[in-house]
Amino acid sequence: MPQRISKSLVLRLKRIKLFLCDVDGVLTDGSIFIGGEREFKRFNIRDGLGLVLARRAGLQVGWVSARPSLATKLRAEELKVDFLVQQGDQVSKTGAIENLLLQEKLNWSDVCFVGDDIIDLGPLTRAGLAVAVGDAVPEAKAAAHLVTKAVGGRGAVREAIELILRAQEKWQPFVKAYSA
Repeated sequence: MPQRISKSLVLRLKRIKLFLCDVDGVLTDGSIFIGGEREFKRFNIRDGLGLVLARRAGLQVGWVSARPSLATKLRAEELKVDFLVQQGDQVSKTGAIENLLLQEKLNWSDVCFVGDDIIDLGPLTRAGLAVAVGDAVPEAKAAAHLVTKAVGGRGAVREAIELILRAQEKWQPFVKAYSA
């Protein structure tokens, strides 16, 4: 592992089966460009590749956002994420994830959740691996097992996924395959 992490954190990383994250402020820098008929968001390409590699490594991947957005839907389809929840505050993020866990026969201990703001505190306090992005609000950082060096929209998701895949010994096969 590139950074020094505790044995208890390694155990959490090894248990992850479902990688979930917020969108705005985690997969993006939190900026939204609105004008004309469409909304625009900027996503990080390394985060995208990290999500693709996580799926290839056998993890399920999903996004849980309180804010419905066509831009988010288009990016989720492009990356073929397994689950996209854009509840528009109809149900809490915690409730939405609990429904997903029931459907997939998983537990909170199987979940990595990456968040950045107080709206993410429910999932962060329940997830087996709670991750806050580097520029998250203090409350999200306090609830996290891990705070990324990278900020939201700038590789934080990739950083978390890479740690999981390294702990699960699934990273090196990708490095070897892409080195050929």
